[in-house]
Amino acid sequence: MEGSKAKILGFLEGADKRFIVPVYQRKYSWKRENCLQLWNDLKKVVTDGRESHFFGSIVSSVIGRGSITEHHIIDGQQRLTTLTILLIAMRDHLLGTNERQDMELADEITSRFFKIYGDSEEYPLRLRPVSEDKDTLLGLFTGGGDCCEKSSRIWQNYEFFISQLRKRELATKKLFESLWKLEIISITLGEKDNAQLIFESLNSTGLALTEGDKIRNFILMGLDPRTQGEFYKKYWLAIEKFASGDTSPFVKDWLSIKTRHAPNNDRVYQEFKAYVQDSGMETKDLLEDLVSYACLYEILSNCKSGLADKKASKQLDTCLYRLSHLEITVTRPFFMEVLMLGRSGKLADSELPGIFRIIECYLFRRNICGVPSNALNKIFVLLNNDVQKIKGKSDGYANIMTYILRTKTGSGRFPSDEEFTKALSEKNVYKMRGKFKEYLFERLENGDSVETKDVYAHLENGTYSIEHIMPQNLSPAWKRELGADAERVHTLWLHRLANLTLSGYNSSLSNRSFAEKRDAEEGGYKSSGLRMNQLIAQKELWGETELEERDKELTKLSLSLWPMPVTGFKPTEKLLPYCTLDDEDTSLTWKKVIKYSFLGEEQKVNDWTDLMEHVVGTLYSLDKTPLAEFAASGKSSLISTSFDALRSPLKVDEGIYIEKNLSTSSKVNFLRTIFALYDASPSDLIFYLGEPTKQTADENIRWDSSFEYWTHALPRIKERNYHPDGISSFQRVAPQAADSISGRFGMEGFHISIVANSKEARVEFGFNSNDRSRNKAAYQTVYAHKAEIEKLLGVALEWREYPEKRLSRISLSLEGVSVHNREDWDKMADFHAQWSDRLRDAVLPYLQGLF
Repeated sequence: MEGSKAKILGFLEGADKRFIVPVYQRKYSWKRENCLQLWNDLKKVVTDGRESHFFGSIVSSVIGRGSITEHHIIDGQQRLTTLTILLIAMRDHLLGTNERQDMELADEITSRFFKIYGDSEEYPLRLRPVSEDKDTLLGLFTGGGDCCEKSSRIWQNYEFFISQLRKRELATKKLFESLWKLEIISITLGEKDNAQLIFESLNSTGLALTEGDKIRNFILMGLDPRTQGEFYKKYWLAIEKFASGDTSPFVKDWLSIKTRHAPNNDRVYQEFKAYVQDSGMETKDLLEDLVSYACLYEILSNCKSGLADKKASKQLDTCLYRLSHLEITVTRPFFMEVLMLGRSGKLADSELPGIFRIIECYLFRRNICGVPSNALNKIFVLLNNDVQKIKGKSDGYANIMTYILRTKTGSGRFPSDEEFTKALSEKNVYKMRGKFKEYLFERLENGDSVETKDVYAHLENGTYSIEHIMPQNLSPAWKRELGADAERVHTLWLHRLANLTLSGYNSSLSNRSFAEKRDAEEGGYKSSGLRMNQLIAQKELWGETELEERDKELTKLSLSLWPMPVTGFKPTEKLLPYCTLDDEDTSLTWKKVIKYSFLGEEQKVNDWTDLMEHVVGTLYSLDKTPLAEFAASGKSSLISTSFDALRSPLKVDEGIYIEKNLSTSSKVNFLRTIFALYDASPSDLIFYLGEPTKQTADENIRWDSSFEYWTHALPRIKERNYHPDGISSFQRVAPQAADSISGRFGMEGFHISIVANSKEARVEFGFNSNDRSRNKAAYQTVYAHKAEIEKLLGVALEWREYPEKRLSRISLSLEGVSVHNREDWDKMADFHAQWSDRLRDAVLPYLQGLF
């Protein structure tokens, strides 16, 4: 690789040169503001009398073609194209003056920067951009605006430069002179230089290119120019067409299928590159596979499946159209896999609509029930794989998929009929997100009828609106109609589904009485052409009785539109349930872990401690620095550089230990902290769960009791311990499934703990910083005032200094109570509230100013 300083016009000059933008490069994309910046820079060169102005770098590989030297532009095509457009604009402006000197300068620009050897050249311009821009630039050069695509950036920027030249703020000759002062660094690659690596380093910020751009370059850059052109036209243009020009999300979905992991949007290129290099796929095979999935991606976008079975095709397209309005992109990898099974003959056309319909019901029921969506990504990345694991020859795909979805729990669950209808009945539907609300009313209005109204379009253009039957503001007439309980009925039912309908006359009906809304000649419910208004039109009154009746009607209809799928499938071997590290609403306290999956590999484990050790060890092996720095920082009491600093230390490496005597939830939370340190995605760690053993079940009962106790006790403790001066210990503490909870008060390394177990309730003041000598000095200082403190409190305290450990503590216990006995909870909570506050305040004065 050689680099040298050069004048940009000198770089362009020479009839024996041709500058080729390889097919893998993106289209010309400089905007008006980029051209304005260049124009202002050129003006400053003139007005400030500058000798030079740096214009960036041009990276190219040079190939000899007979009498022509080809520069294949790896980086800098945007600047070269813009400069060419400016030179064409200058030429045209000069030709338009009809002055001899201007005509001569125009000819000079043409001969020095545009013409190449040979009159028979297919493309008589030195700069040959990508195919999408080539004809536009040539048309601009040969015929001006008459032969140019007006929507192109090339034409728009030409127009900008022409308009600037016509203002005559800068003489064209002076502008030409200023162009000679633009300097570049010209970098020429040798045969052994890796063009892809150089390209990556030049575009490492990720600002210039999309992930799809970088992937296209990675695939094509290493090929010889002829193969580049062939593969680009045959494969990549097809991929871009199927992906509607935006290849980044498509490749992300394709990669999710291949790796069973959905990469972050800004890491698609890096993970794609790693996958392709590891797989050893030939470029042609890779592109053919991408094209095969891209055409399925297009089906999902355009909702046109083109199945041979026309009935199934229509049913599937209708379902795809509805799903497209929900804009839930996490389903795409799974849907592409299902369509691929259809393409390969492994699923019949007639099976496909039912599979998509089940997913539609699953998604909508979850939304109505407010089930968190964080689990969906992993569910759909793994769903086809899960089906294939247990699918037999006679087992239907939809049956197995239904079984898998119905057996999921927590944030993966398929809401039951009871949960769904209750949530739909009570939900504030009026304030639902727009796309789901529109979808709901479209389905309620049209159902599965062949005679439908375009509810989506009417809502979008304002023809329809969603109206309150009982209005938002009660008029005296409405208050009389609702009776003595009007305010309660209004508050309870106003925004619920039973009180909402579609109307094209919302503003004219407004707050009118129900009878007027029903009977109005224009827009009244009786004259409405909307199905959902026909039953409303039959009501004499509109009160709570009618609202309850409509609620039952709509929930019954909803169960038919979004049914719970049934299945008779019973696996010979039970599929292990799973969840991910980011699935925070799934309690793992009662669960036994069988194995886990991380970074594409599965590993069996004995228990949660074993899992924690494996996962932390894996991350540490990838990069030792984050964990080592975290251990040394003292920011967590669960990791340390000292073996003696922890109750039950687990060795990660020499000088790095983690606490293993933790509840399951604490272990999982610790893993989340470690994943954040490594900027790792918690959705990539999958836990496969089994039935708990008796020992695990007993432990879970213990942790479950603790969680319920802290849920009961903490509000009382927080209220009692609240301090306006800001040293409250437990204000930000949440209930935990653990025997002990610690509170802080602004002195690093010291804490107040409250303990609840099967034998006692206890309050402790702990000295537990990373500095053992600091702990001991603090403890001895306080211990010197033992008599004063116990006199102040009126009780004898337990003083414990552990010479072999860094920890020391002062504690007070309430014996004869148990966290498993609910009758003891109030007594224990009062004890914790009183003594955590008093013990802390008794000890703190002796520590103030000590360090």
